[in-house]
Amino acid sequence: MAVPDGLTGPAVTPEGSRVCRGPMRCAIIWGVPIDPFSEFDPYGGAPAPDSLVGFLLVATPAVDDPNFRRRVILLLDHGFPGALGVAIDRPGGVDVDQLLPKWEGLATAPAELFDGGPVARNSLIGLVRLGARSDAEAGSAGCPVGWRLLVEGDRPVGTVDLNADPAPFAGSLIGARLFRGYAGWESGQLEDEIDEGSWYVVPAEARDPISADPEGLWRRVLKRQGGALALVSTFPADPTTN
Repeated sequence: MAVPDGLTGPAVTPEGSRVCRGPMRCAIIWGVPIDPFSEFDPYGGAPAPDSLVGFLLVATPAVDDPNFRRRVILLLDHGFPGALGVAIDRPGGVDVDQLLPKWEGLATAPAELFDGGPVARNSLIGLVRLGARSDAEAGSAGCPVGWRLLVEGDRPVGTVDLNADPAPFAGSLIGARLFRGYAGWESGQLEDEIDEGSWYVVPAEARDPISADPEGLWRRVLKRQGGALALVSTFPADPTTN
């Protein structure tokens, strides 16, 4: 699997505004230490799940790689070979009808192909949200072709086969989001990045992957966690304005 460049940033100088590696240990923004975050666990004090499928990776303030800075990634696969996910908060500016006209009327606004990540930009991945839990049952007339559950709920979210004609199950969909490319990690790489302080790991809610306000997800997801992460959500996008 192809792997994006490393996500940790350069070491900070006392007078600098950049954030050093390991935000939990030594992050500084314009000379102001945020050492109180040193005790916060990326999993919120809970044990690390055996599988992170259906969880969100939320970039910490230490991440300055433009591919992942202030990004929210939904993990689609996670296991021994590695991990794969898509950034759910980055509209890509390409209208869905340009590549997948059959899905144009089903795509949630903004009806664009989202920038899922820097790997395999010619690949397309589709997520849908169903109107009822019963539509996710195998054999149901409303179950989409290629359905695989990712986020449980009364209106669950899962993957779908974009090559299939959506018309037969369109009535069961209340939203769809399509992505170009994905983010990928080799075996153990994602775990290392989490341990180094590049990612918070939080459960996804079914409303997240197909939000009508995707660009506000980073703040909203952190804020709803409460406590320290709610404080992190107030960090400015540009530290120089802090």
